[in-house]
Amino acid sequence: MKVRMLVHGAILGAFCLGFGIVLAVLDRVTADDIAARALEDRQNSLSQVLAGVGQDNNPAVDTVVVKNAEEREVVAYRARLQGKVTGVAYEIYGSGYAGEIRLMMGVDADGQVLGVRALAHHETPGLGDKIEEKKSDWIRRFTGRSLLDPLPERWKVKKDGGSFDQFAGATITPRAVVAAVRAGLEFFAAHKARLTETN
Repeated sequence: MKVRMLVHGAILGAFCLGFGIVLAVLDRVTADDIAARALEDRQNSLSQVLAGVGQDNNPAVDTVVVKNAEEREVVAYRARLQGKVTGVAYEIYGSGYAGEIRLMMGVDADGQVLGVRALAHHETPGLGDKIEEKKSDWIRRFTGRSLLDPLPERWKVKKDGGSFDQFAGATITPRAVVAAVRAGLEFFAAHKARLTETN
């Protein structure tokens, strides 16, 4: 009986070791492809949210790291034209119905929104997922906005007395996105000198 248990334990251990080795090898083999895909996705998002400004650099590699109000490090991607920063993009976050919403936001050097795109979320399909550009044009309503357009007290969904539409049956998601974009504009205003410096 003890011998049988030892044999079974050894077999199980060998299988676990074998699968661990296979997973480690696969991780090493696919790491470069995964990194390349992540860079491609980032460049695609940056091209969408920085489309309104001239640039002669690659914003994906022209970065600066700044801490936000929550002490979270924010990587800012800068578009430049002849050395001058014309736009900055960075990730912003909201707390949606089903968890964290990750967005990429671009602003010009004056603090006006160039674009916002959803990067990742777990919102309800058919309701909260309307923050995705491919499902609705709602996310484009932020383009051209600034901290003073609308006025600060109007940076809310209409249900809360603000300027932005919500979705029928899904107020939490748009509320979270509006708050995240406003916080993103406040972040830019607080760190404008650092984000637009021409070092």
